[in-house]
Amino acid sequence: MEALRIGLIGDRDDHVAAHRAIPLALAMAAQVAKTPVDVQWLATDAIGDGTSLTAFHALWCVPASPYRSMDGALTAIRHAREARLPFLGTCGGFQHAVVEYARNVLGWADAEHAETAPDALRPVIVPLSCGLVEMRDAVKLLPGTLIASIYKTDAVEERYHCRYGLGGGFREAIAGHSLRVSAVDDQDDVRALELDSHPFFIVTLFQHERAALNGACPPLVKAFVETANDLRREKAT
Repeated sequence: MEALRIGLIGDRDDHVAAHRAIPLALAMAAQVAKTPVDVQWLATDAIGDGTSLTAFHALWCVPASPYRSMDGALTAIRHAREARLPFLGTCGGFQHAVVEYARNVLGWADAEHAETAPDALRPVIVPLSCGLVEMRDAVKLLPGTLIASIYKTDAVEERYHCRYGLGGGFREAIAGHSLRVSAVDDQDDVRALELDSHPFFIVTLFQHERAALNGACPPLVKAFVETANDLRREKAT
């Protein structure tokens, strides 16, 4: 059986806990799905116009921003969104998915990430009022969402290593769009988004992949791999 090709969008650094966890999580999910997985790291400054991304069955934009190339990360996210390729984004991946959607769907050409453009007039990602660095926190999964159906519960506790979150105005602007809020914290701050018009497009501020460092297969990673595998089979028939 041909391996399922999954591209990891980000600049690999094995000092980052999530970067150590992600290959483990994908290996566990591959075992559950009973399919071989070929995981390739794709440095953001090597993505270029995104032509090489057509070789992959799924993409994951990983933590640890700022990336060497913000444009590279945004190109990959846009490709996954428009090509309906299964997509996960965690932490920095969440943040850059918001920037990509703001620019290319909402039409906010000046949308920026405050980490790399602190003086921007329209920051859609801003510093959190209380940083979530090496913290665990409660997450409420909203009814009727894909993420809730995957976890099979309405509340979880997840680990964060994050200093930036959603800026003002974006949540209101996506009302009526296919991108919707799918998880919040106890203060109703957004912690996950998903794209209804897509087979699998879920982004989280929390780093669910880190469960793999404790020997557990993260539910979202399992669903991500299974969806990618099912879509590949459908295309082959």
